[in-house]
Amino acid sequence: MASCHTEEPIKKIYADKGYFGQPNRVFLNLNDIEDGIMRKDTTKAKLTELEIERNKQISKKRYIVEQYFGLSHLHDRAYKARFTRLAKNLWDSMCRQMAFNVSRGSRILVTP
Repeated sequence: MASCHTEEPIKKIYADKGYFGQPNRVFLNLNDIEDGIMRKDTTKAKLTELEIERNKQISKKRYIVEQYFGLSHLHDRAYKARFTRLAKNLWDSMCRQMAFNVSRGSRILVTP
């Protein structure tokens, strides 16, 4: 299965525990996509040591993307909408993301 953004096939999907469940795993399996969905405890079954280690490995990949949301929530008050119109909030969100990327990129590209 290819993404709508590129012709390259999707190799692996990383997702948090909110996507944990049989339907999502079946979908990934049917489309030959590697499962990177974190596992969670259920009332019927606790996580095994292997699943806990697997979650740690997945979180090492996911934090790179997730840190933007945490930082914007903490410092930019991104936990609530600033405007009453959806289009204005979308534009505001895109501008915040671009500013974050420019700021982060400028720190990465500067060589000591």
